[in-house]
Amino acid sequence: MSSTEPLVRFSGVQKTYDGEQLVVRELNLDIQRGEFLSLLGPSGSGKTTTLMMLAGFESPTAGDILLDGKQITRTPPHKRNFGMVFQNYALFPHMTVEQNVAYPLTVRKVPKDEQAKRVQKALDMVRLTGMGERLPTRLSGGQQQRVALARALVFEPQLVLMDEPLGALDKQLREHMQLELKELHRQLGVTFVYVTHDQGEALTMSDRVAVFNEGVIQQLADAQSLYETPSNRFVAGFVGDSTVLRGTLGGTADAPGIATGNGITLQGINVNDGDLGARVEACVRPERIALHLQPGAPNTVPAQVAGIVYYGDHVRLQCELGAGQAQATVKLPLTHPCALTPPTMGATVHLEFPPAFTRIYAL
Repeated sequence: MSSTEPLVRFSGVQKTYDGEQLVVRELNLDIQRGEFLSLLGPSGSGKTTTLMMLAGFESPTAGDILLDGKQITRTPPHKRNFGMVFQNYALFPHMTVEQNVAYPLTVRKVPKDEQAKRVQKALDMVRLTGMGERLPTRLSGGQQQRVALARALVFEPQLVLMDEPLGALDKQLREHMQLELKELHRQLGVTFVYVTHDQGEALTMSDRVAVFNEGVIQQLADAQSLYETPSNRFVAGFVGDSTVLRGTLGGTADAPGIATGNGITLQGINVNDGDLGARVEACVRPERIALHLQPGAPNTVPAQVAGIVYYGDHVRLQCELGAGQAQATVKLPLTHPCALTPPTMGATVHLEFPPAFTRIYAL
C-alpha cells in the first residue's frame, strides 16, 4: 500500500437508526497516516456516530469503510486493533494501573515479560512512572485519563480513537492535557481521530478539523483556514466568535458589499456568490474590527458603546449598531490606547470592518 494512500477511507457512508432520518449522510472522508484529525460539531451532528462506525461499534446503513485499502465495514471491533479512549475512562476499578494498562496485551496473549516492558514504557510515556501498583480510585481525574491513554497505546495500534476524552476534566487540567496529547502525538506519529464539541480544543490540537452539522461535513481544513476562511455561515458561527451584520448584498459584482439598511454598504468577500439584492449576513472576527474615536476611516459604521468587559489579556467592547443589527463585539489587545482607557458607556465610536476579513454569506 502506497504511503500516499489514506490510512482510512469513508466512501459514501450513511447511517440511520430509524430507517428515516440520516444521522450521517453521504460521508466521504480520507484520514491520512499519522495525522491528528478532530471531528467537531454540536450534539447530534453525526461526529460520534462516525467515530463509532470507524471503531466497529456501529455499522453503516450504506457505504464502505476501508483501512489500508481493505474493507473493514463488517469487521468486529476487537479485530480492528484500534486504541480507544472514552470520556468516562472505562477503567477496571478492581485492577491496578499496571493491570489495566496490560489488559489489551493479556487479551492478545502477549508473553508476561514482554507485557511488563510494554506497560512500563506506556506508563513512562504518559508520565505515570511509579504509579503502577495503585488502584484507579486512588488517582485524580487527569491521572485516570492518562491510564486510559496508556492502555490505548500499549499494544502499538495504528489508529487511536478518542471520544470527548477530556470532557470530565476542569478547564485548567483540560488545557494542560490538550498540550500533552498534542506532544505525545508528535512523538509517536500514530494516527489520532478525536471527537469533541469544544472548538477551542479542536483548533489547539489538530492537524485538520472536520466540522460536522446535520450529518454532513461542512468544512474540512487546518485550524487556521477554518478560523480565518470559514466556507459557510454555519462554520463561521460555530468556530470562534464572530460579529454578525445583517443586510442585503450590495455594491457591484467586482466590489461586493453588505448594505446594512442605514445607507451604508461595507465592502467584503462574497463567499458563496450570492446575488445582488439577496439577503446576506457578514461575519467578522472581533479582533479584526478596528476601533476609531473619530469618523473618516473607510468601511466604517458608527456605533454606541453598550458594554466594556476586561478579560485580563484583552478588553472587549459591546457596541450597538442600530435597529435590525445584533451587537458588535470588538476585541482590543491591552496595547490598544482604548483598552486601558476605554470610551465611556453610550459614547459614539466608529467601527472599521476591513474588506479582507468581512466575509459575506448568502442565506
